[in-house]
Amino acid sequence: MTIHENLLGGPPPTHLPDDPAPRELLANGTPPADVAAQYPTSSLAWAQLADDAFERGSVVESYAYARTGYHRGLDALRRNGWKGHGPVPWEHEPNRGFLRALHALARAAGTIGEQEEYERCTQFLKDSSSTAAQTLG
Repeated sequence: MTIHENLLGGPPPTHLPDDPAPRELLANGTPPADVAAQYPTSSLAWAQLADDAFERGSVVESYAYARTGYHRGLDALRRNGWKGHGPVPWEHEPNRGFLRALHALARAAGTIGEQEEYERCTQFLKDSSSTAAQTLG
């Protein structure tokens, strides 16, 4: 897929650098709020907070967490050469925090009736990674 995109002149995929500490803390059961406090630039921690809030019915809280993770992810993408479009592969695990936050933002926006934001984020997710869009639903 990357070869095809490059032949068409599209931007190369963006691969965020690995920061395993937040992922390992979450995997070992550290509360996401503690991980976000220790690693506030971790989109993964914010995405997990958004998912947890959504699951307990706190949709506005989920929206706020997701927006934070989304913006932290945009900052990281830009620092790593992303120019506002192009693939952000789900297959590269460090990208998953951003992609999960983007999905969570779309989900919360749709739930509160913010249709334009829902549509924008849903399309952005598909454009960034069709695998993420399929995997996250």
